[in-house]
Amino acid sequence: MSALDPVRTAVHVREAVGEDLDSVLDIYARAGLDDGQRLTPKEARTIQARFAAYPYYRLYLAFLGAEAVGTFALLIMHNLGHRGAPSAIVEDVAVVPEWQRRGVGRAMLEFAMQRAADTGCYKLALSTNRKRSGAHHFYEALGFQRHGYSYVAEI
Repeated sequence: MSALDPVRTAVHVREAVGEDLDSVLDIYARAGLDDGQRLTPKEARTIQARFAAYPYYRLYLAFLGAEAVGTFALLIMHNLGHRGAPSAIVEDVAVVPEWQRRGVGRAMLEFAMQRAADTGCYKLALSTNRKRSGAHHFYEALGFQRHGYSYVAEI
């Protein structure tokens, strides 16, 4: 996609609010996140309320016109290491299938990268399943580099 891609430039990203939770859950389901398993609206509202306990943990929606087409969460956290510079983590990136590979994900990640830069973060991290080679190419095209190892403990 070129820097002047009309879809990417038409994407509007904003913080999700309570009324947006159905759209977020729908995007997750349509994008195949959690293999079609889905939170109830009540469970989602409870979790979104927990976000408020964090100084900067936000859920975002991407729109093309009035249609919600993508979502992601961004956590910016303070650190004692790195001379106190904060770091950021992007989680739960999802784009509805009919808008994948058309600039929506790029617009969302560029938004997250800018937000992290604006708050003085020294890095923005994310993880993706080892099997998702298309996602790996996408993130690398945005300037993300494979770094170290990522470990997960099933709890």
